[in-house]
Parts: sequence; C-alpha cells; structure tokens
Amino acid sequence: MNILTNHLPTAELQRIDAAHHMHPFTGGDALAKKGARIITRADGMMLTDSDGREVLDMMAGLWCVNIGYGRHELAEAAYRQMKELPYYNTFFQTSHVPVIALSQKLAELAPEPFNQTFFAASGSEANDTNIRLVRQYWAAVGKPDKKIIISRKNAYHGSTMGGGSLGGMAHMHSQGGLPIENIVHIDQPHWWAEGGDMTPEEFGLLRARQLEEEIDRLGEGNVAAFIAEPIQGAGGVVIPPETYWPEIQRICDAREILLIADEVILGFGRTGRWFGSEYYGIRPDIMTIAKGLSSGYAPIGGSMVSDRVAKVIAESDFNHGYTYSGHPVSCAVALENLRIMEEESLLDHVNQIAAPALAKAIATFEDHPLIGEARSLGMLGALQFTPDKSRRAPFKAPKGTIGEIARDACFANDIVMRHVGDRMIVSPPLIMTEADTEVFVDRATRALDQTYDKAKAEGLLEAA
Repeated sequence: MNILTNHLPTAELQRIDAAHHMHPFTGGDALAKKGARIITRADGMMLTDSDGREVLDMMAGLWCVNIGYGRHELAEAAYRQMKELPYYNTFFQTSHVPVIALSQKLAELAPEPFNQTFFAASGSEANDTNIRLVRQYWAAVGKPDKKIIISRKNAYHGSTMGGGSLGGMAHMHSQGGLPIENIVHIDQPHWWAEGGDMTPEEFGLLRARQLEEEIDRLGEGNVAAFIAEPIQGAGGVVIPPETYWPEIQRICDAREILLIADEVILGFGRTGRWFGSEYYGIRPDIMTIAKGLSSGYAPIGGSMVSDRVAKVIAESDFNHGYTYSGHPVSCAVALENLRIMEEESLLDHVNQIAAPALAKAIATFEDHPLIGEARSLGMLGALQFTPDKSRRAPFKAPKGTIGEIARDACFANDIVMRHVGDRMIVSPPLIMTEADTEVFVDRATRALDQTYDKAKAEGLLEAA
C-alpha cells in the first residue's frame, strides 16, 4: 500500500507517527497516548482529516497559508521549476533566474530603501542571519563593540539557537542554554495583561522608553540593534498601544542602533499592507520575511536589507549562507504566490471584506462570560480569557489551564485556533469571506461555551 495516496486507518497512522516522528513543541509521550490528528488534504480554508472530518483552519497552517489551500498554480510552478532546474546554490559567484526574479519583485513591493534580500529557508534562519548582519555592519564601519541586540520578553523570532535567543519565550530559554551571549530583553507592550491602572497610551510610552533606558544601561557603544515584531504573534497577538511604535522609532532615530522588524507573520498582507512596518509607519533597517512569502507552499525566508546596511556589507565577503539560500523551486513558488496576490487584488480583499468581517466576528465574543478582551487588527485576532473582566484578572489555576481546555474543545468542534496561555488566537487565510466568518463564529461559540461549562464545573473560574 502506498501510504501517501491510499492511507492506512487512522489508528495505524497514529501508531506509526508516535513510533517514528518527533513533533515540535510537543511532549511525545502525552501525544502518543492521545494520538495525533492526521490531516490528509485541504482546500480553501478547510482541512480534511484521515476520518473525513472537515476542519476550519483559523491559523492559516502556522500563520502562513495566506492565499488558502488548493492553489494548483503553485504546484504547477514548482513542477515546472523542478523539471528545468531543481536545485543550484547561490555560492561560488553564481545565481539563477528564479532568485534573480524574486529579488527584483521583493524590491518592487517593499518600501524604500529596501532593494536587496539575503535568502534563507525559514524565518528562524533569517533571524540568525540578522545577528550576523548587524554585527558585521558595525564591525565594518569601525565599531566592533556594538554587538548586543535588544529584544522583548514574550517575543518569538524562531527556534534556532539564534532565533530562540532573540525571542523572549521563557519556556524556550529553559532548555538548551538560551539565550546566547549579547542578547537581552525588555518588557512587552501588552496593556491588557500588564498595563495596570495606566491608559493604553501611557503604557505604550512607558514600555517604549524601556528601550532607551536599556541602551543607557548597556552603553550605546555596545548596542547593535533592536528587534521586534510590529505585532507579537506567537506571544498572543499583542497589538501595541498607538503610542508605542512612534516612540520606538524616535529612540532608534536618536540613537545609533539598527532597527529590525520581524515581518515573518505580518509580511505579505496580514495587516492589509504588504508589510506590517508600513501599517505602523516604522522605518526599519532590516526586515525578516518568510511564511506568507510562499503562503507556506514551499520553505523560504529572508532578510530584506536597507540600502544603508547593504552598501556596507557589500564592501567585503559576508562569510555566511545556507545550502538552500534562494532555492530555485521555493523562489518560483514564491513568485507565483505574489503574482496571484497582485492579480487577484488580495490586499483589497483584506481591507474591504476579510478584515472587517473578522473584526465583526471577533467582536461578537466580547460579551461571552469567559472573554475579557476580544481584539483584532487586519487578519489577526485574540480572545483573552479572564474570571473577572473588571479587574482584567488572571486565573488562580496554573497559567494555560483554561487555554488547554479551549484548545481541546476547538478540536472537538472542528476548528483550529491556537491557545497561548489563557487566550485563543486566530490568523486565518487572507481569502476569508463573510460566509467563512459565520462558520467561525458558530464553531468557536460552541467551543467557548463548552470551555466555560467545563471550567465552571471543575471550579476553575476563580481569580488569582
């Protein structure tokens, strides 16, 4: 039997999976007892599992399937490229047509002054590249002591040694000797959870000015860059107060440090702009890209480098690279993905239909007894759980207890939402329609009602 095209029964697939496949961010023993959900095909926003159940994917895979599933054009682009040139590297003073064409297209889409891209196979790899880029830049201009990179607690910048260190996830830092040297973290701009009695505007300024305080503490002559997601994604869709990014930009302009915008999630349409930096008026020196660049159909990432930085890096060898930097098949798929997005005016669809429909759908949960805040921006949303709305209080139960109950309820109701602590987050494909949001509200309501009932029955609704 060909397991790929005529698959085994679900229980047997789960057994083989447990025996041979190590899952990311997962306890293998616990999953083996439960059994993984086996996805066999997908179309539009719907996944189909090995039992034939249709599941609404409100996470676009892993924040990446922007144009939705089942676009045969991308498969055909990969097939054509595999027949013509399946692989060649970009080392040894060589190049190939797909990487040249994609580099040019990215320069067209990006704001000035971004005209060059260093390619990787993922956002994690690209953020590792960024560490090397900023340190090489400062060394090349005669300031080799500028090595420290400032990031934020609860940020996510990948799971490699470099990317995991740049991120501020405590559970990741507890394993494997993270963070590596010369990476430090300041607090996140999460007003709902950490703003206390301050207004969002006051809190945004306070958290932004921590960057200035940290630069002073470390010494400006030692700080190379500040890296941040315009909106924190895996940290729980943390949408910063309106005062936050203008103040961060002021500090970066006044101080001699580079600004890295991690656009892995927001890039390619998620805010209704090509890049989240454009939405917030940020002027970064480097932008990290991945995910939506190919809509997840092929692995690709990169560092888009401003003219100021690229000019300095180009003056000597940059001793860095990956076997799959600018892989021709991934580049061909990314180009086709961008062509579809432009020709089908997908950003207009986001701004005029999908984002307003998602915002309306998210807002319907504001009165749910479990929800303290229902927030959204573009094609991102979060449902923040609380036992006491007036105090924005956390639960007395261990963090994530309610979130895990909600995650399981979502699985049971054939909808994919992601739990981050005690909140559920969504990041659906950009193709979402008003009809899709009706399915979302129906299934999510059932899941949240079941979560509330179970938490109440088990005495878990007590505030800390």
